[in-house]
Formats: sequence, C-alpha cells, structure tokens
Amino acid sequence: MTTTTPGRRERLRAETVAEIKLTARRHLVAGGPASISLRAVARDMGLTAPAIYRYFANLDALVLDIVTDLFEELRTAVEQVAVAYAEADPVIRIGHMARGFRRWSLAHPAEFALIFGSPVPGITQIGMVCGPVHEAGARFGETFFTVLDEIWRNRPPDEPPPGLSEPTLREVFQPYLELFGDRFPLPLVYLFMAAWTRLYGIVAMEVFGQLQWAMTDVEPLFEAELARTLQRITR
Repeated sequence: MTTTTPGRRERLRAETVAEIKLTARRHLVAGGPASISLRAVARDMGLTAPAIYRYFANLDALVLDIVTDLFEELRTAVEQVAVAYAEADPVIRIGHMARGFRRWSLAHPAEFALIFGSPVPGITQIGMVCGPVHEAGARFGETFFTVLDEIWRNRPPDEPPPGLSEPTLREVFQPYLELFGDRFPLPLVYLFMAAWTRLYGIVAMEVFGQLQWAMTDVEPLFEAELARTLQRITR
C-alpha cells in the first residue's frame, strides 16, 4: 500500500487550496464579489460542501485569503513599474506607479471591487482590520512610501495646511501613526493622503463606470489630476 508522506500531503493540500481560490476568483470575475460562495466553489470542483471546510473554515476565511493575494498581485504590478523606472527621478517614478495602479484596476474591475469596494454580503471581517489583509495592504502602501522617502529627502514639505495644525493632524492621522509611526512629517502625510484620495476616487469612478454619463475618456482627467498632485507634493 502506498503511504502518503507529510510532504506529499502538504503539496496536495496546497494545490487544492490554490484551485479553490482560482475557482472562487472565476466566480468573482463572472458575477462580482457577491457571487463567491463555498457551495458554488465546491460544486465546480466536484467536492461536497462539507469537504471544502477542511481547507477554509468559512466564507470569510476564503475571501480574506483571496483579498490578501490580490493585494500582493497589485503590489507586484506597481513594483514592476517602479523597477522599470528605477533610474528616473522619484517624482517621475511615482507618477508611473500611479498609472500602473490605474492599469491594474481597469484590467481587473471585479478584483478591484473586492479589495477596494463595498463590503461583501456575509463577510464580517473584510477590510484593513484583519491581520493578513492588513499586512498585505501595508506592503502595497510601502511601494509608494519607499519612493516618497526619496522625494521628501530632496524636497521638504511645507508647513501644515491652513486650518490643520500639527496637533489636529496628529489626532486625525492617529491610525496611520499607530501603523507607520513618525516616518514622515505630518504635512507630507496629509499631502500624500489628499493625493491618494483624489486619484483613487477617479480610478474607482472609472472602474465602476460612474463617469460614462459625462466622459468618453477618463484618462485625460486622470493625467491632469496626477500632474497637479505631483506638482503639489514637490513644490
């Protein structure tokens, strides 16, 4: 009788987990985040519903694992752009990284919706509060922070923006400070967050088709806002 060694069992388990996540992602792409279910995945793989619980305790666990993978995939895409422009001025580089973020998002609208959109029905832990997702999201942010380090060393930030004193900024950015500490001066954190929300907002509206009523092409708007953002960060 053939004995399955622990190494073989681990490989088989890893292969099954990968297949489960791939199957779930196909459902995500076909029907959006709400279409992911353990029952549907089990059916497609020829498994019984109870069998799939040997690999994922519940739907939360499966979705959170997929979200973690997607953050890593997005981080890799953005880092590849950073490497391609490694010799460029950091301001030029971070601009291309922002474009890389937009390209990935437009190419993967369902995945974007899962990691950046509304909470998935039935999922209680989704968001930046779960350990692995929290860490993967932080690694994604680090791709931009690394370049921001270079920019800051050469171009110190302005004083706090009008109406936002240092104590106010410290209170507002308490979650950020707990995660990243005093790595950057708060005026620079404010500028980065203002830039991120502006550019992310354009990308999200483009991905979700919310600008079609007004525009045939969103790219000129994105490029104009990106240029304005980079100018604001570096002036």
